[in-house]
Amino acid sequence: MTPSANYLKKLGLTGSDLADELQTASAEETTDNSRRSFFKKSTLGGIALGSSFLFSPIEELVAQSTQKVTRFSSPSDLKITDMRYCLTAVMGGTAIIKIDTNQGIYGLGEVRDAADVRYALMLKSRLLGKNPCNVEQLFKAIKQFGGQSRQAGGVCAVEMALWDICGKAYNVPAWQLLGGRYRDKVRLYADTPESNSVEEQKKLIKYRLEDQGYTWLKMDLSIGELKGKPDTMVNNKFWENEKGNLAQWGDKENYMSYGNTAHPFTQIQITDKGLEELQKIVENVRVLVGYEIPLSTDHYGHFDYNNGIRLGKAMEKYRLAWLEDIVSWEYTDQWKKMTDALETPTLTGEDIYLLKNFKPLIDAHAVDIIHPDLASSGGLLETKRIGDYAEEYGIAMAMHQAGTPVSFMANVHCAAATQNFLALEHHSVDVPWWEDLVKTTDGKKLITKGFANIPLTAPGLGIELNEEVVKQHLHPSDKSYFEPTTQWNDRRSHDRIFS
Repeated sequence: MTPSANYLKKLGLTGSDLADELQTASAEETTDNSRRSFFKKSTLGGIALGSSFLFSPIEELVAQSTQKVTRFSSPSDLKITDMRYCLTAVMGGTAIIKIDTNQGIYGLGEVRDAADVRYALMLKSRLLGKNPCNVEQLFKAIKQFGGQSRQAGGVCAVEMALWDICGKAYNVPAWQLLGGRYRDKVRLYADTPESNSVEEQKKLIKYRLEDQGYTWLKMDLSIGELKGKPDTMVNNKFWENEKGNLAQWGDKENYMSYGNTAHPFTQIQITDKGLEELQKIVENVRVLVGYEIPLSTDHYGHFDYNNGIRLGKAMEKYRLAWLEDIVSWEYTDQWKKMTDALETPTLTGEDIYLLKNFKPLIDAHAVDIIHPDLASSGGLLETKRIGDYAEEYGIAMAMHQAGTPVSFMANVHCAAATQNFLALEHHSVDVPWWEDLVKTTDGKKLITKGFANIPLTAPGLGIELNEEVVKQHLHPSDKSYFEPTTQWNDRRSHDRIFS
């Protein structure tokens, strides 16, 4: 009796038994993306294959029996075959994309909140037929089509989906592909809810800290809060809309509106009385949360860096964690002046695309903390590079995130792999169905008591869509659900940007 036949006899198998089992494993594997399912679901599962087994006649039997097996774990043979999307209701319209391959593995990505999904779809023709595991190569080929803020949404969505595919193909979490992890869980920061009364706000903050378990909060500190309070601002009336509001996000069509006018050009000033009113708002929250909890601030309004310095100095006694986006990110010299003038840490970066555009701020030590949004900064690997570069200069990294659980988990993997990380934003804390949009493939909850759980073994991003829930929360403007996108298959330009 040959060694192979003897081995089968010990297992209680015949050659035909093994062939049947292997064909069953093949059929099951077409619906199971685990690269190990082939052996797990065959009668050979868990048995170490010795050299006498591998190089015996049974190899021929295995080869013959698996000719029709779809090999999900053949990364070198992977090819991108499709890209489709659905538009969720998160943040007023956030698209999830799905990139499919010839081996049944797919990857999920997200176009940043309020960005047009066509930023991603126009890249489809440049990806079809390519191996998704060549993530950096594909990123370099498409990054020219990204821009600052939400214009980067398509490139970043694709990059997320490629890492998801790559992790599934090699059966490792995305953080492992980035070089390993520094932590087992990721600290989150949550917005501090506003209320019409101190008592109601106390209840909301208690719920945020004690029930939800958050250990870091952020609050808005806007000059919009000074509405109706006389002698608190200069030149604000000129910029108010018909409702008497300084609408930072309104009137997309009016290029010269307040919301579309850069900070240095409004000539709005905050008076001493206005600063006192804003101090009261911060003091009220600080009394409620105490000093053990880091408290960050954001959304001040559009005014110049001189008023930013005055505001920052007025808030120094409250030991805020940071002052965010006081002026637009590209004014490096102004950020440097504010940072040098203030004790409170300064922070910007959610609208910056690529490391090269972070470098001026970092090189000049113009901010104390960088704040990339992975759905704008270039995706997982580019954001880790941004964090690593900042670390060399003694600058920490917090992360902005206001999307679905898809970009949330992409951020979690990046945060796990970046040493100088502080905290990740969770913008949908009070949306009851937000976490239910996905299912984790390791069975863990997305979030436990203010910390995101890092998938320790689940491959890729570690999530799958909960399709029924996603379908219930599609944006009213587009109820389609991963419909064919063949109109985006053809490449219609020559892309090289040099002669």
